[in-house]
Amino acid sequence: MLSRRGILIAAGAAGVAALVRPVTTVFAHASQPSTTVNFAVPADACDCHTHIFGDPRRFPFAPTRVYTPETASIAETRALHKALHISRIVVVQPTVYGTDNSCTIDAIKQLSPNSRGAVMVDDNITDAALADMDHAGIRAIRINLETVGQTDPSASRRRLQAAVDKIKGSKWHIEVYTRLSVIEALKDQVQASPVPVSFDHFGGAQAALGVQQPGFATLLDLLRSGNTYVKISAAYRASTEAPDYPDVAPLAKALIAANPQRILWGTDWPHPAQIKGRKATEITPLWQIDDGRIFNLLPEWAPNPELRKTILVENPARLYGF
Repeated sequence: MLSRRGILIAAGAAGVAALVRPVTTVFAHASQPSTTVNFAVPADACDCHTHIFGDPRRFPFAPTRVYTPETASIAETRALHKALHISRIVVVQPTVYGTDNSCTIDAIKQLSPNSRGAVMVDDNITDAALADMDHAGIRAIRINLETVGQTDPSASRRRLQAAVDKIKGSKWHIEVYTRLSVIEALKDQVQASPVPVSFDHFGGAQAALGVQQPGFATLLDLLRSGNTYVKISAAYRASTEAPDYPDVAPLAKALIAANPQRILWGTDWPHPAQIKGRKATEITPLWQIDDGRIFNLLPEWAPNPELRKTILVENPARLYGF
């Protein structure tokens, strides 16, 4: 097996590459902040994008997964958020579990009442099952196109429409992880959606290409329309300039300026890695990201404390029903 001790964070297809050194069969823990938060975090702040990877003997991975992560526990996420002074959390279903949401729902129950979640569902999901998930704290259907390499506009539109049809009339929303070229193709559909749509990780924008990159103007337009949210999360997936990712700042500031009432913040903890060439069944070490250092970028992107409260407290409370 491989240890993630000694991982080096650098650039990759999504903004990061990891160099992994084989050492022992014992894996390190999921990352914890090594930098102290240097600003006043408002009460009821929310991390809108985290994952939990449970014991695979209890929560087996899907055979169709494209990577296999190390575990990341409830205790570890509690320690993370205590260090960040964050009291609310959104647990997002990762692709490694497919549409078996047991691990995510278990995590939400353990972290209740300050937790909500987003799940992945198949075409056969029933209204009764959705109602049970709602009672458990689920507030969104997640569509992850990027991790599985889905970039076909027609297929993406079908996936989005199927999700809309399942939850229209409810208080749920749809969370999409994809790239700007796909968002461009989905623009009219997103604007017409009867439920809000949220895009993960800067909408897949790449910081090196700046605010003029193709598709970014469309993302800004969608934000201004009021039906779209964007998570300014996982800066390391957008940038190669670790550890402070200065080239992400123009993207973050442009998104916030477009509509601060539709911006969410998240860690993407425990930072799952997907390394090209690695077998899907081979355990891939989690990236060692300093979430305290990245959190300290938020006052640079949003200098006004009231604006940070909007992003960290008010917007998540509205969208997830805290």
